[in-house]
Amino acid sequence: QLQLVESGGGLVQPGGSLRLSCVGSGFTVDNYAIAWFRQAPGKEREVISCISGRDGTKAYRNSAQGRFTISRDNAKNTVYLQMSSLTPEATAVYFCASAHLRITPIEAMCHFPKVFFASWGQGTQVTVSS
Repeated sequence: QLQLVESGGGLVQPGGSLRLSCVGSGFTVDNYAIAWFRQAPGKEREVISCISGRDGTKAYRNSAQGRFTISRDNAKNTVYLQMSSLTPEATAVYFCASAHLRITPIEAMCHFPKVFFASWGQGTQVTVSS
């Protein structure tokens, strides 16, 4: 069965960096589109960035550009989210999700993520604080 497991969260100081991991099982990440989401307390879940399962094409939301980098390691069946210049506003539970779609451009999938991404991991907590 398809499963996603997030890890790498924790406590980080403002301005610091973290790398989150999303490990897939029951599928290979190069056959699925993967997206990173976050949900802060009292707020709705929002998409951060996405990566295509076809060729690894990346898409970012405007708020993530330049501060977040999504990448994929097919050998480890893992998608990463490298975060830098973190602020307390980044405090949230971070999730990854998958979509077995190969035709829709990743930019469109990432613009309307709830239409496409439906299989979720359990989340990993990121807290940005001194």
